[in-house]
Amino acid sequence: QVQLVESGGGLVQAGGSLRLSCRASGRTFSIYAMGWFRQPPGKEREFVASIKWSGGSGYYADSVKGRFTISRDNAKGTLYLQMNSLKPEDTAIYYCAGDSRPFRSSAVVPSADFGSWGQGTQVTVSS
Repeated sequence: QVQLVESGGGLVQAGGSLRLSCRASGRTFSIYAMGWFRQPPGKEREFVASIKWSGGSGYYADSVKGRFTISRDNAKGTLYLQMNSLKPEDTAIYYCAGDSRPFRSSAVVPSADFGSWGQGTQVTVSS
């Protein structure tokens, strides 16, 4: 069973930046696609970005494209989300998630196939 632990959240002003990290343990991190999701206050959880098991360019929600960058360091077992030009509407609890299928050939993962989840980290963007 994989354990995922997010960190790096906090309070930032609009226009600022944050980098989230997600440390994985308990299974081979490097063979699974990974993703970031978020849940804004009073809303349902939504997809943010995902990345193939081998890295490379990610797949993004339109709302964050051009502002957020997903990356991974397989040697460190860590997933990242660099968030720039933050907006108040980015305020949410951010979760990392792991694919349930190894060696998927794409960065695009059906949401139902994310079988492992972290506990989340709060990001608050003030206006």
